[in-house]
Amino acid sequence: MTSNTFIAFAVAFVLSAVMMPLMIPYLKKLKFGQTIREEGPESHKVKTGTPTMGGISIITAIFLSYLFLVEKNMASTITMIAITGFGAVGFIDDYIKVVKKRNLGLRAWQKLSGQLLFALVLSFYQYLFTDMGSSIYIPVIGKYLDLGLFYIPFTIIVVLGIVNSVNLTDGLDGLASGITSVFFVFFIIIASVLGDKLQNTDSLISIASIITGGCMGFLIHNKYPAKVFMGDVGSLALGGAVSALMVLSGVMIIFPILGSVFLAETLSVVIQVVSFKTRGKRVFLMSPLHHHYEEKGWKETKVVIRFYLVAAVSGLIAVAVIFI
Repeated sequence: MTSNTFIAFAVAFVLSAVMMPLMIPYLKKLKFGQTIREEGPESHKVKTGTPTMGGISIITAIFLSYLFLVEKNMASTITMIAITGFGAVGFIDDYIKVVKKRNLGLRAWQKLSGQLLFALVLSFYQYLFTDMGSSIYIPVIGKYLDLGLFYIPFTIIVVLGIVNSVNLTDGLDGLASGITSVFFVFFIIIASVLGDKLQNTDSLISIASIITGGCMGFLIHNKYPAKVFMGDVGSLALGGAVSALMVLSGVMIIFPILGSVFLAETLSVVIQVVSFKTRGKRVFLMSPLHHHYEEKGWKETKVVIRFYLVAAVSGLIAVAVIFI
């Protein structure tokens, strides 16, 4: 890590923190208020009307910081394409929900098609145009595993899984932005330790820094009680960022540890759906997982703080695995 890492973080933090107060009145004027799902927790009904699509400020802060502070190469460019592309899918989804007043937004196949397009971009770029190619780095043994032709479908599944896991985590005030910040702090540590064993380490660390700064600047206004929500435009863009850095660095095998909170949120939904479809019974009081704890009577702030702690411990374990 260099001084540029901290400068990149600071600039993105200030940009995001300053832009949001300017943006909130505009979102209110446009009546871009959040619609709360009927099947959601009862306590969330008070959030109806809170401005959403605030993730635009995170993306803007990331882009402005990228233009002036990050080395321009194919890896950084592809990362920004992933952030923009997945964010665009989220923007369309939010637009339909907020402006067209269709609560479910894009249909599932439409959202998946858009995500698949950018998952393909990431996968084929890494496979065809990088030295790592079809290999992924295995930290414990310190060697590369060549997946051959299986690399493409494997990576597509990983990317789609990561993007949607980050999206599912965006359900409580400050949860997704905070967890993503913790994730990237530890990614920066891991990338710094591994250094030349990974690809484009310096530029990826810089991008991780500006994403962290953008998220934390947004968190000032998104913490409980939230003045603004990021919307799918923000959560899918962050999912694109997480997946891009995992793929392009070559250490996506570490995601189940480093991204344990994201993974747990996704698994809770999968388990709930499979259980209900096959047995007619629910495993959790409500899914994703953060709603389960709300239904158990935990305050929203308690759930968020506990999830932060789990994310931090997971990050420490991931770093420990690197040192083994």
